[in-house]
Amino acid sequence: MFDFNKEAKKERFNAHENLSSGAYNLVIGACLLYGFVVNALMVKFLSPALLGLNPLIFLIGYFVLCFAGIFMSRSKSPLVSFIGYNFVVVPIGALLAISLPEYNSELILSAIIVTGIVVAVMMLLATLFPNLFARMGAALFIALSVSILAQFIALLLGYGGNAFNWIFVIIFSLYIGFDWYRAQQFPKTLDNAIDCVLDLYLDIINLFLRILEILSRRKD
Repeated sequence: MFDFNKEAKKERFNAHENLSSGAYNLVIGACLLYGFVVNALMVKFLSPALLGLNPLIFLIGYFVLCFAGIFMSRSKSPLVSFIGYNFVVVPIGALLAISLPEYNSELILSAIIVTGIVVAVMMLLATLFPNLFARMGAALFIALSVSILAQFIALLLGYGGNAFNWIFVIIFSLYIGFDWYRAQQFPKTLDNAIDCVLDLYLDIINLFLRILEILSRRKD
């Protein structure tokens, strides 16, 4: 979802392929599962402690760790990239541990199931129609940027409806397909697999949160 600079992107394309397609995608799937398990454990065991944190300290730690993780993910070392991935997974897990207790477990499970179905469908579509997703990058970036700005303005004007949640569900669903397509274009290396996981992880988490909000408002 986030773009690397041209030099880093060129290095990724020039890497020497050392994994089969199956092993490469297995690494992506395993790392995604790892991130979600870490998040689930944090929600289960750390929610009470994190709820008592000073909001300012939490926000500073959140952004410092996330930006550090994104920077480290540009490394050509799989180990450093994986550490960077954890630097993003942990603060997002903390955010989930604070926000998810507001929802009942049945609603969260429903959001997980719907998210899983959307992810599977988008990955399948990106595999079957790669040329379609190849042209989406710039359009998705513009759509996401405009939507974030529009939602911010709408919130200032007092609008709290569900329209933006649906817009972001569409954008992040397409981003999953685009990032899956892009992951398949890079040489099949361990480092590239881990780098691509971070994009997909962020897409899926954002999609899950928007779906959860939609389901919650529909139930209300």
